[in-house]
Amino acid sequence: MTWAFAKAEALYPSLFKKVEDHIVALNNLEAFKEQNISNIVWAFAKAEIPHTRLLERVADHIVALDNLEAFDP
Repeated sequence: MTWAFAKAEALYPSLFKKVEDHIVALNNLEAFKEQNISNIVWAFAKAEIPHTRLLERVADHIVALDNLEAFDP
């Protein structure tokens, strides 16, 4: 969803903030496919929306993987 908004340059900071809050609040990101995580991070960057907490959450998820080969967007 964030990918589509960023791609269309339809920027709604409140929407991005809500998505970030939701992802940061999750216990883990196991339900997300690697491509989905990559698309979300790309969308925030493209939209130039500050997203430090999101990046920290995603980085923690990737670092916690037993094998980085498991993360293959």
